Amino acid sequence: MIRISVVTMKETLSEILGSLGFDKQKAFLISDVMTSSSVDGVQSHGINRFALFVELVEKGIIDPSAEPVIKLQAGAMEQYDGRRGPGILNALFCTERAITLAKTQGLSCIGLSNTNHWLRGGTYAWKAAEEGCISIMFTNTKPNMPPWGASKALIGNNPLVLGIPSEKGHIVLDMAMSMFSYGKLNNYKQANESLPFDGGFDEQGNLTRNPAAILATERLLPAGFWKGSGLSVVIDLMAGILSGGNTVSDIGKLEVETGLSQVFICINPLSMSNQNLVDEIISKSLSFMKSTGEHVFYPGERTLKTRNENLNAGIPVDEQVWNEILAIRSRYV
Repeated sequence: MIRISVVTMKETLSEILGSLGFDKQKAFLISDVMTSSSVDGVQSHGINRFALFVELVEKGIIDPSAEPVIKLQAGAMEQYDGRRGPGILNALFCTERAITLAKTQGLSCIGLSNTNHWLRGGTYAWKAAEEGCISIMFTNTKPNMPPWGASKALIGNNPLVLGIPSEKGHIVLDMAMSMFSYGKLNNYKQANESLPFDGGFDEQGNLTRNPAAILATERLLPAGFWKGSGLSVVIDLMAGILSGGNTVSDIGKLEVETGLSQVFICINPLSMSNQNLVDEIISKSLSFMKSTGEHVFYPGERTLKTRNENLNAGIPVDEQVWNEILAIRSRYV
């Protein structure tokens, strides 16, 4: 493991993206999001996915020039076609649109169809929280998890993100419907480590903590067993309905994971309350949760600690991953 400075990582990624056809602003935004995810300790959906991102651009799956276009508008609800553009940029656009509408309407709902992987979903909840908005956001995926009681991957691990702004540190929950995301499984595999809990099934149908065995079968264990399975189904249906886009069954017919459906809901809490009351509710609840004095963390709390550490010491990166990125740069620059 090596440490790379924020400046070096952003400049390196931006340089490669510029050579791939992204204009300067788009290259900056994508490199900024990937670097920020890595700073926050989520390398699986940051720097570790950069090589795959480049591959999808090279294959024409991701269109560097695509911009989202509006399909439908009804009050504070809108639908957009992402036109197979970069998932990060499409998601940033929809988040900003949801924030703008929530500031004037109190609540907003933006559906996005025909887009690509947004990488770390928490990125967009953190952004909404910085603007004072509560957020509920979710995406579907390709079929990569078996429904409870089945052995074949027929549903997605469809990430769900919830965010609440707080003056003492924003509260952000970013979770897949599986016990461990594919990115996290790859992290454990690269480190040659076992999972701390059972994460899926091996070829014999046994629960296992071996990340390589789970990646081979693609039989992830739903979080909460049947509850995570059911929630996955509901998220997929809502994403398809509210965006007017694909569901997991549609995405599974494609050669690669693309054409995803996403939803961005933002709420302005000050439309129904005042800042003092909001702060009081959050402070009272979190103080009660931590009243035992044990090591209990609210969602997003450890992210803030990791962020501060990596901003000072540099971002920890797997040396093989970084060498792969440097090799990509040598091909283009």
